[in-house]
Amino acid sequence: MPSVVNPRMIAAVAAGKATAGASRLLGRGGGSSLPGVVARRIDPDVLNSLTVGQGVPVVAVTGSNGKTTTARFLAAFLRAEGVTVAQNSAGANLLQGLTSLAVGTANLRGRMPDGVMVAEIDEGALRLAAPEVAPKALVVTNVFRDQLDRFGEIYAVAGVIDKVAQGLADDAVLVVNADDPMVADLAPARTGRRLTFGLDIRRDLDHLTSAADSIRCPRCRHDLHYSQVYLSHLGDYRCPGCGFERPPLDVAVTSIDVDGLRGTRCTLRTPAGELELSIPQAGVHIAYNAAAAVTGVLALDVSLEHGRDALSDLRPAFGRLEIIDADDREIVLSFAKNPTSFNATLHTLAGAGEPRHLLVAVSNTRVDGEDFGWLWDVDFEGAIGRLLDVTVTGLRADELATRLKYAGLDTSRMTVVDDLATALNEALAATAAGDRLVVLAGYTPTIQLRELMQRRGWVGRYWAT
Repeated sequence: MPSVVNPRMIAAVAAGKATAGASRLLGRGGGSSLPGVVARRIDPDVLNSLTVGQGVPVVAVTGSNGKTTTARFLAAFLRAEGVTVAQNSAGANLLQGLTSLAVGTANLRGRMPDGVMVAEIDEGALRLAAPEVAPKALVVTNVFRDQLDRFGEIYAVAGVIDKVAQGLADDAVLVVNADDPMVADLAPARTGRRLTFGLDIRRDLDHLTSAADSIRCPRCRHDLHYSQVYLSHLGDYRCPGCGFERPPLDVAVTSIDVDGLRGTRCTLRTPAGELELSIPQAGVHIAYNAAAAVTGVLALDVSLEHGRDALSDLRPAFGRLEIIDADDREIVLSFAKNPTSFNATLHTLAGAGEPRHLLVAVSNTRVDGEDFGWLWDVDFEGAIGRLLDVTVTGLRADELATRLKYAGLDTSRMTVVDDLATALNEALAATAAGDRLVVLAGYTPTIQLRELMQRRGWVGRYWAT
């Protein structure tokens, strides 16, 4: 705790809290970003003062995919062990969102409670956020191609994370996905503590395609040899050129059983012993998220005594294969933002014989990214045979419709609708009572579609999930 009261910080906290309250009261949002903007206008150092200034340990979770779910799992594991956790669970992961989190956690005197802050941090914002929160642990999930017009190619993203990893304090812990070659090779000269996670399963769960992003050695650029492929370019690899290979795993997923869309059972080998998890969320990527979260807990030297039950009732974050009761139909809402997230979602859906009725929406807003050339690396071809009808919408509905046509979709089964509300109505009308509509959407359409569902009473506010 600081020994001297900082009036400017206290004013910033008070203003941020007032902004959050007004935002919720007026129905303008969950107060996950704007309070941080207001607080930083009053005191640009407020985030640093509330975290580093008060000795609050921060676990930063970053990477291309899986940040939100990994952070939710990590927070759940910590809470199961009695740790007080502050978390940006709505996914507001830019600097203003992190500031809103800290401001919302502090009391009116600017005092933070004892506990841990679990902060999902956008990989593009990491270089700015890390100096302000000085992470006690940095968890890196993966690096995939994502929003090229914003981030640049994957080597640029890895380079940013690498610089932050190299600059971590000596007593901080770097947690990396060993199955991702570029992530496994982050900050190789760093002498601080390092923990790895990945899958140790002696069979392929995926296969390498033209959409795989990182199949060359990060050191000598020779093509990697994979003994197992688990998800896109994630797997057990070795470079025949220089000998670089997947490092030993501190936390390893040794078995996975995905039960349709109902859940995932997996076994993890950890330094503390074997951990069996039953998670009500589906997919191989869920096992990766769980392994990353467990490793993050170990980085804090917190036990996993109650880990078995920590995730048993944890609902998905909004849009992460979220199952929604829509009167007499069921909607599966899936947020997908890049080739890997689309393909992982389609692979999980295929295990349940889906999609059959599909609403798919992409938009080229500043938040979503403007480059949609990556749509040609989505394996829509693998889903075409199951599709009975498809409704296409969003600001890039024309490009998406063209992609589906070239994937082999009979255009008589496809309807292109510009307006999202109309598209949702038409997609539901094409779905018989008691049947299931799958919605695949980018970030902005996911928010907009979910708000339509919220107004119909099917879901709560997205920031409350």
